[in-house]
This record gives sequence, structure tokens and C-alpha cells, in this order.
Amino acid sequence: MAQKYIITISREFASMGRSIAKQLARDLGINFYDRDIVEQTARRMGLPVSEIASTEEAAHNIYYRRIYPLGMGVWSLQDEIFQVQRNIIRDLASRESCIIVGRCASEVLKDFERTLNVHVFAPVDDRLRNCVEKLEMDPDVARRTLMQVDRSRKGYHKRYGGGSEFANCHMMVNSSEFGIDGSARLIAAVARMKFDL
Repeated sequence: MAQKYIITISREFASMGRSIAKQLARDLGINFYDRDIVEQTARRMGLPVSEIASTEEAAHNIYYRRIYPLGMGVWSLQDEIFQVQRNIIRDLASRESCIIVGRCASEVLKDFERTLNVHVFAPVDDRLRNCVEKLEMDPDVARRTLMQVDRSRKGYHKRYGGGSEFANCHMMVNSSEFGIDGSARLIAAVARMKFDL
């Protein structure tokens, strides 16, 4: 029986990291987990999916940091959500070969030997174009959202990933250079080499 392996993918907003993970999962014949982790978290905590999703987003918003400066309220709920998600990620990694998107998975799984940690990025202009053309966002909203989500993800990693978001990174992929399919093929090739697939 083949040994399990895990690919974690962190990404900049609108760099198409989720689409790349989806294609990579098809290429390698394994599952990928992203929003499914939110659904599993909601089930384990007995909360609506919408509450988990909104708390994930709100915890990094400057407004909420001002309201709850001492780690109460939304922060304590966010900390609880992170611990539940951490357990889910570790359960998934122990059970099967898979791809895990976001949620500081590279840090959560740093003691797992067979991991490939990938960061997907793209130049700002290309990401803005993706927002407008692929996500059908208004250009002004796209620019604000891009800045907010990038800042939020960095804050999340700082709080739960223990520092630099690239500390455990094995590979960085510029998705605007390779596209979705090309980026997935590149990561798959490295995974096959690293894990002797």
C-alpha cells in the first residue's frame, strides 16, 4: 500500500489557488479540502456554517480588533474554531493523501514527514484582472477586497502559524506565469518526484 502524502496550498487572494488545488486533486486522483473544513467545523461545534465563515473573516478585521482588544468575544471564538480546524486537518492528513487549502495547514502539519507546502501567488494587476473577469467583481471593490483579504490572511498566519507564512514553504508558484492547468501540472510533477509516486 502506498504511503500517504499531503500537499498544503496557501495563496494570495485571486491568485486562483483554489482552482489550482481542484485541478491538482484531479491530476493526482486525491481529494482536496477547503470549504469542507468549514462545514466539518460547523458540525463539530454545532454552529451554522455561516457563523463559522463570518467569524473566520471578522477575526482579522480592524474593527473587531478594536471592539475585542483583550482576546474576548470574536477572538476567543476564532481561537476555538482554529483548534477544531487544526484537529480536522490532522485527522484528514492521518487518514488519506490529500490537498489542504489554507488555514495554516503547513504549520499545523509541520511534524508530518510527507508534506509538500506550496504558496500560490501572482502580481497584483493579474489578481485584479481575475477579480473582475473571473469573479465578476466591480474594479473598486476588487481592489479593496484584494488588499483586505491579503492583510487578513497574513494576520491569520501570524496569529496561528507562528510567524512567517513562508517558514515551512517548499515551493512558490506564480500562477500568472503558468495558468491553472500549468501550475497544477508543475506542482504534481514536484509531488511525484518528492513522494516517488
